[in-house]
Amino acid sequence: MANVTFKGNPITLPATEVKVGDKAPNFSVLANDLSAVTLESSQGQVRLIASVPSIDTGVCDAEVRRFNEAAAQLDNVKLLTVSVDLPFAQKRWCGAAGIENVQTVSDHRDLSFGEAYGVAIKELRLLARAVFVIDSTDTVTYVEYVPEATDHPNYEAAIEAAKQAR
Repeated sequence: MANVTFKGNPITLPATEVKVGDKAPNFSVLANDLSAVTLESSQGQVRLIASVPSIDTGVCDAEVRRFNEAAAQLDNVKLLTVSVDLPFAQKRWCGAAGIENVQTVSDHRDLSFGEAYGVAIKELRLLARAVFVIDSTDTVTYVEYVPEATDHPNYEAAIEAAKQAR
C-alpha cells in the first residue's frame, strides 16, 4: 500500500488494497434515509465511488461538487461519495449545496467500505481520500489512493475512466 498522509502526518490504513482488475469488494453503508446501500444495490451499473474524510470541509466540498457537475457527462454511471459523516449531516449538506447527481452514503456504523477498500484511517476513524471506478461486472477499472488525504484527486482521470467503463 502506498504511504498516505493526513495534513503531512503518516496515517495507518488497513492492509487491504484494491487494485485494477480486482473483483470489487462488497460493502454496506447507509443512505441519507438510513437504508442500506451495498455494491449489489447498483449491480449491473458502472460506479464511480469516492471516499472522503468529511463532506463538510473545503476539499471534500469541492470534490463532491466537481463530481456532481461531471455527472452530466457520465451516462449510466452511479456516483457515490462515502464518508463517516452521519447520514443526517450528509442530507443537510447536500440540500444546502444543491447536490442532486451524487449519492452521499455514510460508513459511520462499522467502516464496512473503509475496511474493504483500504481507506479507513485508524488514528482518526475517518476515510482517506480515494476514487474507485467499478464496471457493470463488478470489476475495478480505476483506482486512485490520493497520497495526501487533504489534496484533490485526479478528477479528469477518474471521469475518463468512468466514461470508458462498461
